[in-house]
Amino acid sequence: MKLMTHSFTKLVVPGLVIAVSLAVSQAPAADAESSQEKQRKLISVLQSDAPPQDKAITCKKLAIYGTQEAVPALAPLLMDPELASWARTALEAIPDPVAGAALREAMGKVQGRLLVGVINSIGVRRDAQAVSSLVPKLQDGDAEVAAAAAAALGNIGGEPAAQALQQSLARAPAGIRAEVAEGCIRCAERFLAEGKAAEAVQLYDSVRQANVPKQKLLEAIRGAILARQSAGLPLLLEQLKSADKARFGIGLRVARELPGRQVTEALAAEVERADPDRQTSLILVLADRADAAALPTIQKAARSGPKKTRLAAIGALDRMANGSSVPVLLEIAVEDDAELAKAGRSALARLPGKEVDARLLASLSPAAGKLRQVLLELAGQRHMVEALPTVARYADDADAGVRSAAIGALGSLGEEKQAADLVKLLEKTQSSQDREEIEKALLAIAGRRGTACLPYLLPLTRSGDSGLRTIGLHTLSSVGGGAALAAVVSAVNDKDEAVQDEAVRTLSTWAGNWPEDTGVAEPLLTLAKSGKKTSHQVLGLRGYLEYVQGDKKLQDEQKVARIKDLLPLIKRSEEKRLAIAALSTAPTGGSLELLMTFAADSAIAEEAYLAIVSTAGKSDLKGGSKELRQTSLQTVVEKTKVDRTRRRATEALKNIR
Repeated sequence: MKLMTHSFTKLVVPGLVIAVSLAVSQAPAADAESSQEKQRKLISVLQSDAPPQDKAITCKKLAIYGTQEAVPALAPLLMDPELASWARTALEAIPDPVAGAALREAMGKVQGRLLVGVINSIGVRRDAQAVSSLVPKLQDGDAEVAAAAAAALGNIGGEPAAQALQQSLARAPAGIRAEVAEGCIRCAERFLAEGKAAEAVQLYDSVRQANVPKQKLLEAIRGAILARQSAGLPLLLEQLKSADKARFGIGLRVARELPGRQVTEALAAEVERADPDRQTSLILVLADRADAAALPTIQKAARSGPKKTRLAAIGALDRMANGSSVPVLLEIAVEDDAELAKAGRSALARLPGKEVDARLLASLSPAAGKLRQVLLELAGQRHMVEALPTVARYADDADAGVRSAAIGALGSLGEEKQAADLVKLLEKTQSSQDREEIEKALLAIAGRRGTACLPYLLPLTRSGDSGLRTIGLHTLSSVGGGAALAAVVSAVNDKDEAVQDEAVRTLSTWAGNWPEDTGVAEPLLTLAKSGKKTSHQVLGLRGYLEYVQGDKKLQDEQKVARIKDLLPLIKRSEEKRLAIAALSTAPTGGSLELLMTFAADSAIAEEAYLAIVSTAGKSDLKGGSKELRQTSLQTVVEKTKVDRTRRRATEALKNIR
């Protein structure tokens, strides 16, 4: 059985728009007609009295199935204004020389737009045998015909075509001079592709010296330089020195394409002579060439000169990613100009390779002040683990900037040993700024290394310094686990009220950070029911509701029961919302009843309505009678102020059976 799929297309024939349904057979190969049989049937259509639209689609199919046998049927159509373009589509695709002969023959029989079409098809076929017939057409009184001939000769290429176009260029009317120039350029490109550089140069130069539109002139300049290779360097520099922006632009383009160290060195020399605006463009070109020969010039430009040029040079050094640029970029990274310094540091942070790390590390010990600070920051940013011993030496440096950078780097690179060192440093310092930075570093290490840091962090919670006990609570929240949780729970009864408050805050977010630590449930419930302060009770209640929502070990009925027990405590809108969220994860009849209770509060009614729709609409709702589901959904339909919620509730009602 053959499977047919249909696609539709519109064929435009003068005076006709034809909607054609193309049936594409997906039958097995054994059932398909042979290509020869298909061609025979298509040819018979062209030779019949079929309407133009049928012949048009037939020509299109012959572009696929046609061979030399189809040419006699297609050739007469080249004189038909309605079908000529369709016939040419087929003849362009038929590889046999007979198709080319038919087009060449038609060139002497048609005029105007039909002739233009035939010439275009000859160009598509790149029929070298047509050159002698095309050359006279360059002088045709019809500008469209002459332009088409120029384009076709350009596509065909070769010495006869090139010679004809070159001779025509000088005397071609202004109306077709651009097309003749384009033909010359195409011939030159083919010469160059064939390794005939001298012939290409001659053609490009002819266009450069002719009175042609500027775009063609620029194309010829580009070709002339590339065809000459290194010998084209003087012509390239001429463009880069030109006051004309378009010539300068084509020079920049070619400068990216022309290979060779000699070219790089010449461009580098030009940078130093150019004005600041052009210096920036030339530096970008050198960066794109990625030739190390340009590095000294770019490094020099990065060190001094106009700021715009310096920034471009720093960016180029960044992109070229060469370790030899490290000293230059370090100089810039400690400059007073914030924008330049930032650019230098960013480049240093991105330069790839262990060689760069080694250079930076070697610079660290002898460095001082701002440079040492920058190097320490880079050690952290580049994750230079091998720098850890050196970095650690500066964690208690007398210079605050150096000290801060070292602590930050330890946070980025450190493990348990560095956590222990930071705790010792923390116990020695009284500076609030240092303590804050050490805490950040400890949090980063604890977040990576987890419980391995506990032996060094737990003592902080037992310190006689309340500030250190608070920091200990913060760091334990990054570690998680039973031991850390126990220390936080113990701190709820700390002798310092501020530490108590911090312990309660830490405990209230524990379930969100560590949902697997189910041991948090009991202390949170205790806080919710009997916390020393109202704020403690509120935080305990919120934390407990988060635990109920997130604990995957709790059964749905257990979740509902726990929330029901807490109803007398759930008074504020914030806690009610948390309860609604928790109930939404436990689709049972009991949760639906509780949601109806919350829906009575206008402040959170819409949240409750959404949860009701989601819960009541579940086909597998546990313990929820049909009547309860219908009643709750009908309540939503009648009371919600949100159209979308009402529509969802209505739809859910329809689905209840």
